[in-house]
Amino acid sequence: MDKIWNTLIKKINFEDTTLEAYKGKVILIVNVASACGFTSQYEELEALYKKYKDNGFVILGFPCNQFGEQESGDEKKILEFCHLNYGVTFPLFAKVKVNGSEEHPFFKEIKSALPGLMGTTSIKWNFTKFLIGKDGVPISRFAPNTKPSDIEPDIVKALKL
Repeated sequence: MDKIWNTLIKKINFEDTTLEAYKGKVILIVNVASACGFTSQYEELEALYKKYKDNGFVILGFPCNQFGEQESGDEKKILEFCHLNYGVTFPLFAKVKVNGSEEHPFFKEIKSALPGLMGTTSIKWNFTKFLIGKDGVPISRFAPNTKPSDIEPDIVKALKL
């Protein structure tokens, strides 16, 4: 997983960056969408972020339009939607593909480290979540229907609180 820190990603404003800035933090990576049945999870995600961000926790949201075209807006609309409807303050990134021949290398790496049911690597739907430890070691993968609040004990354990 070491190479994920240097993989080029784009912030939601299209500025190039890497995940290097998040090294040493517990990270929850989520592929998000604005028009999904799970979109209301933004509320719980933001609550977790606010509760634990000062303890070294961060949520990274990666919008994706691969599932039912539920993230069809551009990055400006995504950011506006997230701020206005859910008060999202955790980092959001430019839209990515999480499956297929054009999948972002970062997601290819994390999916192989944390396969899903029966060893499948593909992401099945929006709001799949990946928990990464402070040391960069993948901890757990959570299904889209797993509520963020149900992940809180795993976050607390990873933060060693």
